[in-house]
Amino acid sequence: MIAGFFSAVFGLAFRLVLAFVLLSFAWVAVYRFVPPPITWLQARDAIAGKHVAREWVPLTVMTKALPRAVIGAEDAKFCDHGGFDLDAMEAAASANMAGKTLRGGSTISQQTAKNAFLWPGRSYVRKGLEAYFTLLIELVWGKPRIMEVYLNIIEMGPGIYGMEAAAEHYFGTTANKLSKRQAARLAAIVPQPLKRSAAAPSRQVKRYARRIEKRVRVVAEGGIDSCLWR
Repeated sequence: MIAGFFSAVFGLAFRLVLAFVLLSFAWVAVYRFVPPPITWLQARDAIAGKHVAREWVPLTVMTKALPRAVIGAEDAKFCDHGGFDLDAMEAAASANMAGKTLRGGSTISQQTAKNAFLWPGRSYVRKGLEAYFTLLIELVWGKPRIMEVYLNIIEMGPGIYGMEAAAEHYFGTTANKLSKRQAARLAAIVPQPLKRSAAAPSRQVKRYARRIEKRVRVVAEGGIDSCLWR
């Protein structure tokens, strides 16, 4: 009887895991071609009664300064890693253990997986699912699609999602007409979009944006973004 009970439990667990794997793979495969209709953060704002500004724009329509700016600011090894930057994760862990300002080691791929499929939080369950979905999108989507989704769903201010809505809100323009300086300022507010402004940046954000603007040229001249334009 005991053996039969454990066999039934194991069988149920196996079916549940298999169902999750198949459904998650199908979910990721759909988003390979279809823009995510809503994210957790967008739903949160909508439920709270906030206006949600978003407009999907293909990566090929955006100015190249945008992906170059976020690569320079957030993930210099984006085209080289398979979803995880182990050096950045180790550096972040060392800095946090030393009591310095908390920093993250998440790649653009990890941020995209979190924003598209999951909820905010720091639990082990969510981090584990983030790693799982990161591997899936790297396998199914490829780098251009990961960058495209990232730039279209990232939170850029109160109720503002994606670079097209951010370009309109902060600069009264579109994502294909942003200057390098404007793209750099948008990238500069990504870590704290609810506290920073691209249109009226603080002195600290201005300095950070100037550094990012220099990195845009480095990314372009060094072919660091070559995986996006094949």
